[in-house]
Amino acid sequence: MIDRKDLGAWLEGPPVDEEYVPGSRLGLPAEGSGSVAPFGRRVLSLLIDWGLCLLVSQLAAKGDPMATLALFAAENIVLISLFGLTIGQFAMRLRVAPVSGRMPILVRAVLRTALLLLVVPGIIWNRDRQPLHDVAAATAVVRI
Repeated sequence: MIDRKDLGAWLEGPPVDEEYVPGSRLGLPAEGSGSVAPFGRRVLSLLIDWGLCLLVSQLAAKGDPMATLALFAAENIVLISLFGLTIGQFAMRLRVAPVSGRMPILVRAVLRTALLLLVVPGIIWNRDRQPLHDVAAATAVVRI
C-alpha cells in the first residue's frame, strides 16, 4: 500500500535525484564549456536582447510594441541561424546548440523563436534545464 510519506507533500515539490547532472541525458558535460547554461545567465541574455530591441524600436518606431516583438523575433531567427547565438547570449557567453535530430538550424531557430514568443513554453522547464521551446526545437543553451 502506498503511504503519504512515500509520495511526499506537494509543498516539497517533485522527487529529486541528488546525483543527476542537468544535461547528462542530452550528452552534455557536467560543467565547463558545452554544459547547460545556468538560469540566471539565460534570463540576463534574454533581458539584454529585449532591451536592445526595445531601444531600436523606440528610435525607429516610437516604441511600438509590435515593432519590438518583430525585432526580437527577427534578431533571434537571424542570429541563431547564422551564428548560433544572439547578442545577449554572446554577452553572457552562451550559445544555442542542437542536441538531437537532423532538423536544419533555420527550422530550429524559427520553431524555437515562435514558441518563445508565446511565453508559456519559456517558463516550463525539464530536469535538463531545457524550457519547452528548446525541447521542441531539439536545442539546448550551453556555455561557450
